[in-house]
Amino acid sequence: MTAALVAAALDRPNHPARYEPKYVAIPYPNGDVPGDTGVCADEIVRVYRAAGIDLQQKVHEDMVAAWADYPHKWGARRPDKNIDHRRVPNLAAFFRRHGETLALSTNAADYQPGDIVMWNLVRDGDLPHVGMVVNVRGASGRWMVEHNIGGGPQVEDVLFDWKLTGHYRYFGR
Repeated sequence: MTAALVAAALDRPNHPARYEPKYVAIPYPNGDVPGDTGVCADEIVRVYRAAGIDLQQKVHEDMVAAWADYPHKWGARRPDKNIDHRRVPNLAAFFRRHGETLALSTNAADYQPGDIVMWNLVRDGDLPHVGMVVNVRGASGRWMVEHNIGGGPQVEDVLFDWKLTGHYRYFGR
């Protein structure tokens, strides 16, 4: 599974997508916003979908079953299959519940290809971001990360560029 996730992540920069966070009604299951748009969470959803795992469906079903275990930052009163999987805090809750939660560390060796990493982009603020570690080393010697921070899907040497808030492994179940 790791090889499939990493291959899908490495392919994402071949699919330009303008950063577009707006709410969009999408089909369910296997729905997606238009392919030429997306946010950081859409990158993770697309990587997993390419590896045969529909995070839209998995997150939605888990939120229906365990609503109280998810953040309610957006004023929602119930799960919404159109947007919930596109929110980094919801992905964090899902990965905590169904994946392996790994320690946050400043040791690059603790991060492996296929790992999900989450950050807060704003010092003393709340701007969550997510990416996937890939098997290409950057100039720093560390594994690089596939993410979309606004310039479309990129593979960059950014593992420790922002405050880490989450580190997970998830291979589906």
